[in-house]
Amino acid sequence: MPSEHETVALKEQDRLAGLRRPSIHGIEDSEDPDSGLGLCGWLLVFLSRILMLVTLPISIWLCIKIVLEYERAIIFRLGRILPGGAKGPGLFFILPCTDSFINVDIRTITFDIPPQEVLTKDSVTVKVDGVVYYRVQNATLAVANIVNADSATRLLAQTTLRNVLGTKNLAEILSDREEIAQSMQATLDTATDDWGIKVERVEIKDVKLPPQLQRAMAAEAEATREARAKVIAAEGEMNASRALKEASLVIAESPSALQLRYLQTLNTIAAEKNSTIVFPLPMELLHGFSTR
Repeated sequence: MPSEHETVALKEQDRLAGLRRPSIHGIEDSEDPDSGLGLCGWLLVFLSRILMLVTLPISIWLCIKIVLEYERAIIFRLGRILPGGAKGPGLFFILPCTDSFINVDIRTITFDIPPQEVLTKDSVTVKVDGVVYYRVQNATLAVANIVNADSATRLLAQTTLRNVLGTKNLAEILSDREEIAQSMQATLDTATDDWGIKVERVEIKDVKLPPQLQRAMAAEAEATREARAKVIAAEGEMNASRALKEASLVIAESPSALQLRYLQTLNTIAAEKNSTIVFPLPMELLHGFSTR
């Protein structure tokens, strides 16, 4: 037979499990909100209701609360969360003296991850920062399971960023930012599920390299561009030499083509308005010297 302490522990676990269960089709749990309070708790709740009825209509302004569209209210009765989950948006009712409530903002919250100095897999030190988008998915868990969900999510995002980047090379960090962001989002979403937090998006903003590494990478890139330029210039010279060879073969087939080319060169020189003096010589004279 279980002891009294074990029975109380099992009841507490069942109560917390009931808080985690979402309502079906918007119908809240039908459990009595005053169950489990004990005799003293029942007496205090009864007196609170009597006080509310006696002080009507003044007490109505203290008992009716309003929750905005982007908020949810967690009601505590004598320190215990009422069954049925969060209330809102709209009006809800509390008892004076015995009930209190906490408003939880369920809008998407954005925060920057401070620059983290990370040692990559290939022993390169880089500074990486990012941005995280999250929202409260279960207001009850966000209040009951953790003191400050926002601060915990921020700290967890920093450690997750360092852990994920520590398994990547520098080339992977610079080229696979989207994959790293998706991996961080999945890790954060799993870790914050018990806190009622839903991580919607993670982005890597900037990767800062050490100045020495930046100069080394710039020198490497410059050397690569120079080598590529030399190869392109050599290919151009080769193509030009082939074209000249083909042109010489065409000119050799027709002697008059060389004369026309000579006249075209003179025309080009004369059009530039320079001080060059050209003395044309008959091609036959040059042909006579070449035959000797």
